[in-house]
Amino acid sequence: MIAEPTTRFILPAELSAAEPPEARGLQRDHVRLLVAGGNGIEHARFDQLGRFLVPGDLLVVNTSGTLPAAVDGTRIARAGVQPVVVHFSTALDDGDWVVELRTAPAASKPVLDAIPGERVELPCTGDRPGSLTLRARYSAGERRLWRARVDVPDGVLGFLARHGRPIAYAYVGERWPLASYQTVFATEPGSAEMPSAGRPFSTALVTRLVSAGVLVAPVTLHTGVSSLESHEPPAAERYDVSAGTAELVAWTRARGHRVIAVGTTVVRALESAVRPDGSIAAAGGWTELVLGPDRPASVVDGLITGMHAPDASHLLLLEAVAGSALVQRAYDAALERRYLWHEFGDLCLLLP
Repeated sequence: MIAEPTTRFILPAELSAAEPPEARGLQRDHVRLLVAGGNGIEHARFDQLGRFLVPGDLLVVNTSGTLPAAVDGTRIARAGVQPVVVHFSTALDDGDWVVELRTAPAASKPVLDAIPGERVELPCTGDRPGSLTLRARYSAGERRLWRARVDVPDGVLGFLARHGRPIAYAYVGERWPLASYQTVFATEPGSAEMPSAGRPFSTALVTRLVSAGVLVAPVTLHTGVSSLESHEPPAAERYDVSAGTAELVAWTRARGHRVIAVGTTVVRALESAVRPDGSIAAAGGWTELVLGPDRPASVVDGLITGMHAPDASHLLLLEAVAGSALVQRAYDAALERRYLWHEFGDLCLLLP
């Protein structure tokens, strides 16, 4: 059982961004930016990010690319044949996948009555149908996520490229192409859902930041499906922090500059690479780290993040970086100014 965040708010349905900003007539980097820190609350546009950074600050970004991880399938169950949407979450080391079954056609609810051994028929590639078989619950007490054996031609990534689409939830009114779910930093496909804090960055904005002396370093963390059901802890995720990035983080901190994570995924990756003595070194593999009151952030000094739902476990991570009082002030201000939530919404820069 993880601690619950102390940040409290009610999210009006109309503040959920239902479409990419481009569909609202905005450039990617023209979404709003709320800046919360020692100077209070400021409101800006995302392409003005450089106003709040100084030469020597380090932005750490996630290079994971978004997969077209949602596929229509047919569940072969005791009660009969049933259409479902399969969300492919995470590739495991033994070739199995973590998957979630959701109701068709809109994936609005998780399917919770599946049992081990059930089979789901998947779309055909050529004349060969695909399938997956549920093997076991992914973890003790888990109701949504399954370990599954997947049988498809040419491997799962090739299958998803042919038949998949980006995972989207009920607040997104229509289907958008995979390009709408990629960031400019994406180089390695592997995330079930977009590392969305990186979405508002444009090539032009990154160029301006680097030209002004702001440093940029990569990590990789492949996200699984988000925990939309109340206060579920984050599942284990695959990550990699290179020696070069670890050295640059240490160099930045030693000189009194700030390490600013672009997204909660980056915080989790960097903090997973922290050694017992507080230093950071190259690390990778699987992380089960959950940040919170008993494990605050130790190498991350600031965070660029989207606006998270009231029951999201991400809020606990925000509080571990910025403190609960600052997060609460930021969310109160965002609601007052009617910022937009979720992956296509506005952004917040927390600078405790």
